[in-house]
Amino acid sequence: MDHFSNSVVRYTGSSYAFTVACGLVFVWLITGPYFHYSTNWQLVINTGTTIITFLMVFLIQKAQNKDSVALQIKLNELIAASKIASNRLIDVEDLSEEELQLIRGFYVKLSQLAKQTGHLHKTFSIDAAHSKHASQSPELGAETLEILEEAIEEDMMKQ
Repeated sequence: MDHFSNSVVRYTGSSYAFTVACGLVFVWLITGPYFHYSTNWQLVINTGTTIITFLMVFLIQKAQNKDSVALQIKLNELIAASKIASNRLIDVEDLSEEELQLIRGFYVKLSQLAKQTGHLHKTFSIDAAHSKHASQSPELGAETLEILEEAIEEDMMKQ
């Protein structure tokens, strides 16, 4: 069944399928005078498009789910392969909405910290930023951690 649905997804997304659909609509239009633009004539296109739309919703969702999983796997590989990326972000798509907002808060604060220190063009993970700031100055490293902890507390209080 998976092979069949993949084939249908590929076919329906092609120029050929679009041309066939346009041709069917054109045939339907030119038959209008022959059927005197009756309700049955209109019912044919309405029923056909409703059925096709109903089925396509599921095919589109299947294709998007597959693409999403493939993209997440690729991103996980990049995160895992990077020495400075935080491995905490692997499988982040499985977190709850609240947990995602919490992590987003970390990165907002990290961005604010980069603006404060003038390092706008350098990117760091949370762990790398903390380590880098800690190695430059223990006080600055502690300040980084404190800013990130405050971000967590602020986000938790908002929720």
